[in-house]
Amino acid sequence: MKRRAAIVLLMVSGAALSACGNTRSPKILGAKGSESHQISGLWWLMFGLAAFVYLVVGGFIVLAAVRGRGTPQGRPSRLTDHGFIWIGGIVVPLIILMTLAAFTVRTTAALRKPSSQELRIDVVGKRWWWAVDYPGLHIVTANEIHVPAGQRINIRIDSDNVNHSFWVPQLAGKIDAIPGQHNYLRFTAQKPGTYRGLCSQYCGTQHAWMQFVVIVQSPGDFGRWATREQVLPGRMPSTEQEARGQLVFVSSACAGCHTIRGTQATGEIGPDLTDFGQRTTLGSVRVANTTGNLAGWIGNSQTLKPGNLMPPQYLSPGDLQAVVAYLQDLK
Repeated sequence: MKRRAAIVLLMVSGAALSACGNTRSPKILGAKGSESHQISGLWWLMFGLAAFVYLVVGGFIVLAAVRGRGTPQGRPSRLTDHGFIWIGGIVVPLIILMTLAAFTVRTTAALRKPSSQELRIDVVGKRWWWAVDYPGLHIVTANEIHVPAGQRINIRIDSDNVNHSFWVPQLAGKIDAIPGQHNYLRFTAQKPGTYRGLCSQYCGTQHAWMQFVVIVQSPGDFGRWATREQVLPGRMPSTEQEARGQLVFVSSACAGCHTIRGTQATGEIGPDLTDFGQRTTLGSVRVANTTGNLAGWIGNSQTLKPGNLMPPQYLSPGDLQAVVAYLQDLK
């Protein structure tokens, strides 16, 4: 009874802290990357032309209502009905559409232009989270994508289940994640910061919480992060409690679903947890990565993210605290 009460208490504390998650919607037109600037510029052009057409048409409607069918003093109009149709219905729309087509083609070509110095990142849509792999750096993580500011990024998007849609509004446009098909998204982040991304295509029960963050760092900070990631797999627990947590983790069902490189945990169903202690959120940006939230998530993640694939873990209070300490020290 004491063990069950402790787990329930931790679950409740985790649920109470769920408000710590980042719930602010990303700014659609708050461009912070090369691709988002291109897309925003095209959008404003389309908006301006649409507003111009609306004002012109509205002006004609008002003019017709005020003047009636005739012209002042009975004078005939210089523009015949036939000429008005040609100019207003064919020539002007053709100019507008050709202008939009030219800018769209130019923008599309700029977005797809490769670079010899680009950083390759592989992202795979899961249920309901994102696996992240840096093949050139031998780094694997989940739900948090670190990139250097000022360097061209090439993200290869895939899915291992249903269709998803990868979208970071402030950095780049949308691109679909389709099973069996590689899609590529290129952009250059210009300003360091943390930018929220999301799946913008309905994909199942927890579609609304299939989110991620892109952390843009200075080149120096990114280099230090990459170096730390590369040495993490060989790191040993630093305290007796963390050593106990590692033993519990690798000998329980956790190791069948998760990987912690350098240990016997080699599961592939859930996220790779090798750098879990560095992550700011858990549950694909569902809640902040705090001690209470993590304990509640391990005890019963369904209370925070119903329908996710992780079943409740029935651990003693001591084992649960040890696993939490171990995971939070993976950094």
